[in-house]
Amino acid sequence: MAKDFFGRDQKGRRDDDPEIRVTDRRRIQLDDADDADRNTLVESPNLKPGYVEELEMRTKAAEQKTQEVQARFEQLRKQLQSETDETRRRLNRAADERAQREKADFIAGLLPVLDNLQRAMKAAETGGPTEVIAEGIRRTASSFESALAAAGVEPIAAVGQTFDPELHEAVETIEVAPEDESKVIAQHTRGYKIGDRLLRPARVKVGRYAEKANKAGD
Repeated sequence: MAKDFFGRDQKGRRDDDPEIRVTDRRRIQLDDADDADRNTLVESPNLKPGYVEELEMRTKAAEQKTQEVQARFEQLRKQLQSETDETRRRLNRAADERAQREKADFIAGLLPVLDNLQRAMKAAETGGPTEVIAEGIRRTASSFESALAAAGVEPIAAVGQTFDPELHEAVETIEVAPEDESKVIAQHTRGYKIGDRLLRPARVKVGRYAEKANKAGD
């Protein structure tokens, strides 16, 4: 670059002059203005009415309370289900144990029946007196009836009773006087019941008034 006699260039600067930097203050002012605008937008006041905010807070609180109640309800439901299942299992075990005890008691009651029956058989095999054999049979029957009674089994009354088709099975009829009409005259096999449940009906002979039968035949 050409220089004059004093060593200055065309802009009047010399090599040993310090460098002068120029800052555009207008740009700084513009940048500061943009930052101020952005801060104004960020820090703008909440224009939402106070009652709306209160309603939103109440709604959130209600939703949280509902979730807590639902979680508690689910916990209680599972606990109740667990307790119900345990109670059912306990009742089933108790019922099974009771059934086993009743079964064992019934079998234990039949053992004397077997003992008496074996004695009667032994007496018959060894040619014992008839009275001994008969006594063994009577004891066997008595022991068996006692075992049935202990189990709640009751014999059905038959002879002398008015015929009841719910309890009696008529296998034979016989002519009788008028006062014995429809009465059980004899019993072929005894009937039994346990509680209100009929185990088997009594097989009986039923009286029938002859004159009434004849009129029915005419």
